[in-house]
Amino acid sequence: MRRNELEHAIRAATEVIRQDAVIIIGSQAILGSFTEDELPTEATLSEEVDIAPLKDDDAQSLATELDAAIGEMSPFNETHGFYVQGVGQGTAVLPAGWPERLVSVKNANTSGRSGLCLEPHDLCAAKLIAGRAKDHLFVGALLKYGLVKPSLIAERLLAVSGDDVRRDRALSWIWSAPGI
Repeated sequence: MRRNELEHAIRAATEVIRQDAVIIIGSQAILGSFTEDELPTEATLSEEVDIAPLKDDDAQSLATELDAAIGEMSPFNETHGFYVQGVGQGTAVLPAGWPERLVSVKNANTSGRSGLCLEPHDLCAAKLIAGRAKDHLFVGALLKYGLVKPSLIAERLLAVSGDDVRRDRALSWIWSAPGI
């Protein structure tokens, strides 16, 4: 995925749900802080942008609306080669204070609407909590290229509550990562 595709996803998602801002929860939030030219290939492999509406109801009706309109196998996906996965804000387990660290993507390509992207260290903490092989590959690539600091990821992981087992597993992984 490229930055202009993220901007397109932001523009399309905000139009579908009729809001001026959305939150980018998944791996492509990294494009809010770095361009695809600054990132290793492993960080831009996904063709999916996980987007949470800023305001949604308990049934996550707007997230479902995103899936239906611009989600996987939609005409949008077929036309553009990427898609939006509508998610709730609770999809990712995040460290305390994450909303204050969101990185805004707002420009002419987003029609002046905002995509609020997870800050890279918060994103890495969420990825390590998820703990899938693709998440370890993603975080490992960012570490290898010096785009994130293992000590700051560990600090963010210590600010995660409510899932001690996965948090401790993520801390163990980051402490064993090269360079820490």
